[in-house]
Amino acid sequence: MTKAGFTKKTRAGFVSLIGRPNAGKSTLMNSLLGENIAMVSQKANATRRRSNAIVMHEDTQIIFVDTPGLHEREKILNQFMLDEALKAMGDCDLIVYLAPITDSTEHYEKFLKLNNGKVKHIIVLSKIDQVNQDRLFKRIASYNQYSDQFEALIPVAIPKKMGHDELLKVISRNLPESPFLYDPDDLTSELVRDIYAGFIREGIFENVSDEVPYEADVLIDSIKEEKNIDKIFATIIIEKESQKGIIIGKGGDSIKRIGKYSREKIEMLSGKKAYLELQVSVKKGWTKDKAFLQEIGYSS
Repeated sequence: MTKAGFTKKTRAGFVSLIGRPNAGKSTLMNSLLGENIAMVSQKANATRRRSNAIVMHEDTQIIFVDTPGLHEREKILNQFMLDEALKAMGDCDLIVYLAPITDSTEHYEKFLKLNNGKVKHIIVLSKIDQVNQDRLFKRIASYNQYSDQFEALIPVAIPKKMGHDELLKVISRNLPESPFLYDPDDLTSELVRDIYAGFIREGIFENVSDEVPYEADVLIDSIKEEKNIDKIFATIIIEKESQKGIIIGKGGDSIKRIGKYSREKIEMLSGKKAYLELQVSVKKGWTKDKAFLQEIGYSS
């Protein structure tokens, strides 16, 4: 209660991060949270499932929902990824559309058709630190023709956290009055096993080249939590027998790099030592096998 006897008003809501593949949605969410919980990669279509981060800003609880990039349907797995993004658009209170400054408005126009005015949105113009002021003004002007469609356009530079405060303020103003939906101390409602699986997938993307990462996924078999160490046992699934050697590498050097990269991410988040044991399993054509995809959690 306040001094006047009135209950303090709070706001809360879900904010979907939408954009083309590799637009930087996961990077933005991690930056706003101040913790690395979402998988990040320079390679497109790295994010496959929705994940979330709970960010407190003054009297507002913002639940950011990271989504796979908007892209054309291909394999059944790609269809699932696109469906995940579309569901997130429909289920949220507000959309943040992430538009790298190097992009034309073509991707944004496609988004407008998909959204069809159903959910209000903010444009975040990212990577502004990569261009001069003249180019920045020209890109802003190119979006101003759609000013009746969006609530605000906010330029940001994610690594430098430029524009972050303004973005959080504008988001807060556009969320409904509501009690907090989660404990204010929570960082996410994601399961630990899903976050760890994402870290291992990130390790694959960062340490294995070519198309192998797109045909690989990770299943957490078990997690044994002890006082000073967490023991994680996981299986990397691939489509072809020939990919097994690439994942493992000569003398096991590739899988060691994947394990080291993933373990460091896990330890940074958990604050404990981590033991990570990785197995590799071949499941031929798994990205096109609807029954198997549903079995491992890719269900529409």
